[in-house]
Amino acid sequence: MSKVKYYYDSETLSYRKIVRKKRTTAKYVFVFLLAAALFGSGFVFIAGHYFESPKEKALTRELENMQIQFELLNSKMDEAEMVLSNVEERDNAIYRHYFEANPIPEEQRKQGFGGVNRYKKFEGYDNSKLIISSNKRIDELQKRIVVQSKSLDEIAVLAEDKEKFLATIPAIQPVKNEDLTRMASGYGYRKDPFTKVRKFHYGMDFTAPRGTPIYATGDGVVKRADAGSSGYGRHIRIDHGYGYVSLYAHLYKYNVKKNQKVKRGDLIGFVGSSGRSEAPHLHYEVFKDGQRINPINFYYGNLSPKEFNDLLLKASVENQSLD
Repeated sequence: MSKVKYYYDSETLSYRKIVRKKRTTAKYVFVFLLAAALFGSGFVFIAGHYFESPKEKALTRELENMQIQFELLNSKMDEAEMVLSNVEERDNAIYRHYFEANPIPEEQRKQGFGGVNRYKKFEGYDNSKLIISSNKRIDELQKRIVVQSKSLDEIAVLAEDKEKFLATIPAIQPVKNEDLTRMASGYGYRKDPFTKVRKFHYGMDFTAPRGTPIYATGDGVVKRADAGSSGYGRHIRIDHGYGYVSLYAHLYKYNVKKNQKVKRGDLIGFVGSSGRSEAPHLHYEVFKDGQRINPINFYYGNLSPKEFNDLLLKASVENQSLD
């Protein structure tokens, strides 16, 4: 129950009851409500600008975390680009050079993506620049990795071919040093043992006792093992592929037959003196694309530098050949 208030009337010398008019009460109520509304609006405005709600705080933390993650991602991409650049450099300067393949141009490795704007969906945000930049770097890295992956696939094929090529080249001496009596004659002009006329000797003569083992100088297929070629007597021809053929002449007997596959170091026959020969020895020739070449350039597979230099010195002496 509201309190009743009185005032003192000096004319009547008595207390009179204060009666508040309804209009005045309504005015006071209106003023109070207006003030409350203004205060509330002001509070909401200030709180909205200077204070964050729990939801806004959570979103702010999430945004800050995303920025940190993007920075970490860019840092990792820096490392990935550094490693990839090193692989690309080795690929061009070592691998492709070794296997005689053309290097991949830098612009082909790092070219961008033309045409439609791939990053339009990332525009219009506060961090659009960071997001677009990171996505571009990822796309470029992916493309460079794809190019490098294809390059390494090509290098693997080249390496396989190179390995096969190196295995097939006639690269060892056909008779072991410990089995040799001497290196009788080399490639070049020599005196014919029968006519005594100076003529070109197209192979190398290795003097050894009859029955000394003869070895295939490279992987290949035996194309001939017969005595059907004038002057060579019993002889073997091995086709090594890549245009290389090796010939082993004046044999005592064979250890292989025609169309047989052989590996470097396989025993293929034995030293003899068949055909046009003055004494037991192996006459050895190497052909490249049908042309005879100096066999001494193909002994890197089983001779030390000193042994090779000694052989080179002996082979250079213009003496009498044995066939």
